[in-house]
Amino acid sequence: MTTVSTPTDPTAQPQPSAGGVAPQPVAELRGVEKTYYKPDGSIMVEALKAIDVVINSGEYVAIMGASGSGKSTLMNILGCLDRPTAGQYLLDGVPAESLGDEELSRFRGRKIGFVFQAFNLIPQLTVAQNVEVPLFYQGVDADERRRRSLQKLAMVDLSDRTDHRPRELSGGQQQRVAIARALVTDPVVLMADEPTGNLDSATGNAILDMFGRLHAGGMTILMVTHDDSVAERCERIIRLRDGEVETDRVLRKHHA
Repeated sequence: MTTVSTPTDPTAQPQPSAGGVAPQPVAELRGVEKTYYKPDGSIMVEALKAIDVVINSGEYVAIMGASGSGKSTLMNILGCLDRPTAGQYLLDGVPAESLGDEELSRFRGRKIGFVFQAFNLIPQLTVAQNVEVPLFYQGVDADERRRRSLQKLAMVDLSDRTDHRPRELSGGQQQRVAIARALVTDPVVLMADEPTGNLDSATGNAILDMFGRLHAGGMTILMVTHDDSVAERCERIIRLRDGEVETDRVLRKHHA
């Protein structure tokens, strides 16, 4: 495997940018490992091996790798959907391993917005109600849920579809609803797993344009993709191989 220098060192202090403001880490992986065991206790697979990665606020990062490279495992840990076997993961400065399961679930709901390939909308609910779902689980009152839902739907140009059901929308519109739902909690990071995988190329490009606008507005975005043309829209590409970072390449500098 080719040894490369990563653009960030998790043990180093952030260096000030040209404007004099030090970049603020949103997600930090320090020696993170993930091992799956057989029932007899023997090792079945080492999915991640001593991963050191820092994602700073406002970065737009693609995570790539072949099947079995560890990218899905990495995304699950970054998304607080799974815990590392060893090492430390800090999300917005908080060590995730220090949180109990219920506390971690609440923390994840506040800090992370998820966008999936399959949209994962609830067919019985209206568009506006789908967007409200994360706020319902956070105990936000009905009027505030509705206000924030309509605000995010306006942001993704779906103000005229608030009372429709998902089946009445195109695939691109459904994905825009999913993006609005991911943003409604005002997360610190947006995590997208193959967000254009179920869309035709023209619709997929429109969704990527929307991600680009969100990034330009300051959103931190992590995107799992197998598509080089999608990854090239990002600022940075982290490529995994056999559970390790094979390359960590900055395509263009981030300007805060």
